[in-house]
Amino acid sequence: MASTTSGDALPSGGRIFTSFPDIFFIPEFVFGGLVWILVASAKIDPANPLGWVMFVSIFCFIMTTLWFFIFLCGKNQSSIWPALDAGYHFVAVVFFLSASVDLAYVTYGIGELYKSLSGPSFVPVAPVLIPLPAVQNIDELLKIYRLYISAVVMSYVATLLYFLHAIFSAIRWKRS
Repeated sequence: MASTTSGDALPSGGRIFTSFPDIFFIPEFVFGGLVWILVASAKIDPANPLGWVMFVSIFCFIMTTLWFFIFLCGKNQSSIWPALDAGYHFVAVVFFLSASVDLAYVTYGIGELYKSLSGPSFVPVAPVLIPLPAVQNIDELLKIYRLYISAVVMSYVATLLYFLHAIFSAIRWKRS
């Protein structure tokens, strides 16, 4: 009867650049970091939902960096690491999905504000239940709106990458 050892369950060293779920580390860095940069480059206003977005993007960026270096150094060869890998990526998916929805809602509100300020005065605007940023002029509002649209796209791409990583890590965990 063939058996697998726990040491073969997770790659270490340079093999993480060629193994399937672990190859997502680099795109997770890139897209998660872009969310952080894009949201931070605009005004973080309203602070409540955008504070959560910043927390999630920074937390996942730091944890993915630590996870990457743990895998790179080969310290992931204990039998508990496949479960931890699947668990961390599941938490990252839940965090990023909630942050993506919050960011999309704020972006929608800013878009509605921009439409009401730039269009004819009789255009009805859907009510948005969050405070919107105080801006000096409409060009600044348009810049923030475009940054947030980019951040929403990057956030959903990061969510997808973490989701794929979580699914394939769970499959690897069940096989180990």
